[in-house]
Amino acid sequence: MNKLIILATTSFCVLAYATERGDAAPDFELPELSGNGTVVLADYAGKVVLIDFWASWCAPCRDSLPLLARLHATLADRGFEVLAVNLDEDPDDARRFLLTYPVGYTVLSDQAGHVAESYGLKTMPTSFLVDRRGIVRYVHEGFHATDIEKIRSQILSALQADQSTRTHHH
Repeated sequence: MNKLIILATTSFCVLAYATERGDAAPDFELPELSGNGTVVLADYAGKVVLIDFWASWCAPCRDSLPLLARLHATLADRGFEVLAVNLDEDPDDARRFLLTYPVGYTVLSDQAGHVAESYGLKTMPTSFLVDRRGIVRYVHEGFHATDIEKIRSQILSALQADQSTRTHHH
């Protein structure tokens, strides 16, 4: 059941639906926080991707980023990627945060919040687990340290499910 989100401005009204399990992940192109160019989600087709929306002012992100970094380090060679989408209005706030909580995965900047809007973000952090075909398998709103095992098993399940469908087609 899609939840309707109404985004109103002074000049027009936009109806947007929150991205949910089973939906195709909305494609996007965002600049890397490091300034090394831009990233397009479609370029990650064939990988299992966790799109993690976070901000430097988000307290649970202090727990989630290091745990996701460890998870990424152990599963990257199996086709798993993390795209961390930062929502700070000032990218320097995010850069300072990452000095304290460094990660080994790609961090993107969504200063204007357009991508967060296209995903219908309601809370921080929120992550979307996207399978190799670009379909959202799981949506996680909020974060507690105990969530990482559930997230890990969902990633492993997506990696294995996609592996078996690929081998059956050959």
